[in-house]
Amino acid sequence: MDDEHRPATVKELLVELKDASELMVDLAYAAVFFNDEKLAREVRRLDERMAEQLRRLRIIAMLAARNPEDAEQMAGVLWIGDAIQRIGDAAEDIARVVAARLGIPDALRQDLRHADEMTARVKVREEAPAIGRTLRELSLATETGMWVIAIRSGIDWRFDPGPDDVVSVGDALLVRGPEEGVNLVRALAGAPPIPEGPSEEAPPLSELDRAVDILVEMKDLAEACVGLAYASILFNDRALAAEVGALEARSDALHDELESWVLRAAPEARDPDELRGLLRLGSASESICDAARDMTWYVEHGEPLHPVIQLALEETEETSIEIVVEPGSLAEGRSLKDLRLETETGMFVLAIQRGPRWTYRPRGSFVLRAGDRLITVGPEEGEAELARLAGRAPVPAEP
Repeated sequence: MDDEHRPATVKELLVELKDASELMVDLAYAAVFFNDEKLAREVRRLDERMAEQLRRLRIIAMLAARNPEDAEQMAGVLWIGDAIQRIGDAAEDIARVVAARLGIPDALRQDLRHADEMTARVKVREEAPAIGRTLRELSLATETGMWVIAIRSGIDWRFDPGPDDVVSVGDALLVRGPEEGVNLVRALAGAPPIPEGPSEEAPPLSELDRAVDILVEMKDLAEACVGLAYASILFNDRALAAEVGALEARSDALHDELESWVLRAAPEARDPDELRGLLRLGSASESICDAARDMTWYVEHGEPLHPVIQLALEETEETSIEIVVEPGSLAEGRSLKDLRLETETGMFVLAIQRGPRWTYRPRGSFVLRAGDRLITVGPEEGEAELARLAGRAPVPAEP
């Protein structure tokens, strides 16, 4: 992208930085899952581009500060920008597991299929319903809960494809989202559903199994931390900011536990480099949580943030939406699984507040009650369907 076409305002740069960092995390985990060096190299390219964007943001912020008050507000903008870059740097650390050929245990790839958000690669077959249709027409995010993060045509990749990109026969779609959305995408691509695995009694967990399980939890926790951090800024909510701090502390404890189990797993590891890969991934996940916590500092301490930050968060590819379940709504008394929120609306529920208590990453069995406050993240077009289910319009962010 040449200088003429690069974003020239603070808001545009913040939007690009946030979207790029989230794409980097998705591509980094996809690179690990598929052991794909091409994806890992794209993460590195995006990291270099992000560094240039942050440099431009600093220049514009300094030029915009005409007095001490302006400078103080712009300091908050740069604070957020630095935190976003650290998320991108952590994504590059994840991708480096592939680039450095550290390897990971096979058990981790299996467990990543059951993370809160998983990555899948789906090939478009002949006569598939998706052929010749744009991503806008397919509306995968709201119809299946899955986001297309890349499309491979032959040996060429299109990363972060736009709504006007057309799906062709033979394309490989790289998607991420809830596990139950994968077969919905496969149906559109003309692919058979993934068969259910055999229901066998699970063998006793080994030390390596426990380390892998902890790492998957850390991945889910890191993604929840980032989503809640952005939501706390968008809604200027100190309670949400404080909860991000609690999740970050949980991440620290999990990282300590991960190191312990990795050391115990050393005697049973076929390849010591696999254990290095686990430690690298754990450290990167913790770094993402740390960056999310730092992002919330201004909100948690009641310090004002420049309005451009909220405006930027409202325009990103994924936006945070806050909604309260109304009495008599379709959502009242029904579980998240029954509502199929992710596959029907594309919205992922980060947290639910019931009275003074929070539930993070609620499971499908969670039954909603009137008055529950949902913090969700997803595509803007999913907002109306979510509002229809909950019985009211989303609560607007404070200016």
